Amino acid sequence: MPPLIQTTQLTRTYQLGKKSLTVLREINLEIAAGEKVFLCGPSGAGKTTLLYTLAGLETPQQGKVIIDGTDLYGLSRAAQSRFRNQRIGYIFQNYHLLPELTALENVMVPGAISGKNHKQQAMQALTRVGLAERADHLPAELSGGEQQRVAIARAIVNEPDILFADEPTGNLDSKNSEAIMELLLELVKEKHTTLIVVTHDAALAIHGDRTLMIKDGSIHA
Repeated sequence: MPPLIQTTQLTRTYQLGKKSLTVLREINLEIAAGEKVFLCGPSGAGKTTLLYTLAGLETPQQGKVIIDGTDLYGLSRAAQSRFRNQRIGYIFQNYHLLPELTALENVMVPGAISGKNHKQQAMQALTRVGLAERADHLPAELSGGEQQRVAIARAIVNEPDILFADEPTGNLDSKNSEAIMELLLELVKEKHTTLIVVTHDAALAIHGDRTLMIKDGSIHA
């Protein structure tokens, strides 16, 4: 079967004054449907930039990202947004919850973007991450581990084909880190979701089907 995600010559360079910094160097990568891939490497190696680029959040200067036969950056901005909303879930390290919305309302955001009222689906997602009883709480009233669970519920509410997670346990203690990782693995197994995780924690990376090391913008299997 063809890969679910394929990149060709993916390159990303930032301009810093008169200097240019190449963060991704002609990356060629294939990821199969249902695969769990962990991206590891030192700080500044390009892990998060690669994740953002694979998810359609950061446009490369060169190369392509093909997801299930669709050239992601060949789409218009509006079509890209629809594609992400329908097929991609993203979990940020710092949660990115809207502070004025309750847990339930935060999980409803992807549905609102697509013009649908998914309150029942959002409640089901919160229940799946063990936070049904905290649905009416604001982010400030939740612990770090609970906020990350809300972020996971928001990422899975539309039942995406691909789930991206950027250091999902980076702000949590070891107990919460283990619980969050177990939850993620359980959720993706349940739906045969493709999971791509950025982590600096080698102990977490052993849970993947494959670990890719990123150094100086290049991948080392």
